[in-house]
Amino acid sequence: MIRIVADDRIPFLRGAFEEVAKVSYLPGSEIRQPDLKDAECLITRTRTRCDRTLLEHTGIRMIASATIGFDHIDTEYCRKAGIRWTNAPGCNASSVQQYMVSVLLHLALRMGFDLRDLTLGVVGVGHVGSLVAEAAEALGVNVLLNDPPRQRAEGGAQFTGLDRLLEEADIITLHVPLNRGGRDNTAGMVDRRFMERVRKGTILVNTSRGEVVDESALLEGIRKGRLAGTVLDVFSGEPAINRDLLDVITIGTPHIAGYSLDGKAGGTTMAVRAVSRFFKLGLDRWSPPHIPPPDSSGIRADASGKDRGALLWEVYSQTYDVTGDDRKLREDPGAFEMLRGSYPQRREPPAWTLRLRGGTAGTVQVFRTLGFNVIQE
Repeated sequence: MIRIVADDRIPFLRGAFEEVAKVSYLPGSEIRQPDLKDAECLITRTRTRCDRTLLEHTGIRMIASATIGFDHIDTEYCRKAGIRWTNAPGCNASSVQQYMVSVLLHLALRMGFDLRDLTLGVVGVGHVGSLVAEAAEALGVNVLLNDPPRQRAEGGAQFTGLDRLLEEADIITLHVPLNRGGRDNTAGMVDRRFMERVRKGTILVNTSRGEVVDESALLEGIRKGRLAGTVLDVFSGEPAINRDLLDVITIGTPHIAGYSLDGKAGGTTMAVRAVSRFFKLGLDRWSPPHIPPPDSSGIRADASGKDRGALLWEVYSQTYDVTGDDRKLREDPGAFEMLRGSYPQRREPPAWTLRLRGGTAGTVQVFRTLGFNVIQE
């Protein structure tokens, strides 16, 4: 049997490999080189830095990250050392979409605007950005797409240059990978020049990686009144975050945008299948045996006489209300990692049935596009 070392916080993983491998579960941030001496496989999240310091003189042949990002993996060292690595692209895209819809609907009510009057600039149109754009369009938002690598590969018809996006977008949301250097560098892309170019009164959202934003430049821009609102799910230096920055942003959450149960299950599924294929373990079609349903999977709403935005928030906030995560982080910023580790169960809209009284055909279609099972009464 092969030996696997796995982050003990990866959901649904326990029991997946036990019949075909010896598995040790350890806190991701505490995994060290001696733990891997006799292991052939490491299954991880972002809290384990997979580099020479960790991997040299171990038996590791494969790293499977149950996360969409892979900046915690020294890919060049792995290439030279002959270590195969995989991540889970798109695993939590629908979870981030859910987070973004909650953000947009909440801000619309809080700040008194109609989403149908606004333009959303999506920077990074991969798995996540594409779903965010789709949901925004369902809500009636005008959407601009910015993705230089895709634009080069596919042509420019559907994409917008960053300069134009910064001039025209009312809300800018970042869904880029963390690239350090090169043609498509994203590290520190939100810098002082970015803040100077962005149209005054814009709302900025970052759910990608904290290092995409130069936090000193962002803090300066906020204090100068460049932004009407700022939403951060990710911070530089996590889990030790800049509390001065937290104090001045509109919404702050502890890196949980992709933390729905559905997203977590997707990441674990992709990791297990990748390991199975590499080591030929016979689990190529594995999936979690059971994803717990919501405590109450039914939502009832009466659309009669209600403002569209208020109705959308009334329904959507029952699946996920971003203000709850914001409140918990503000109450105890030092609990950043604990809030992630003990995150409550969150299911996405397809797990919910909406019984809607009244409402136009257009409203029903919005809810269905957002993923709800809708029954009109």
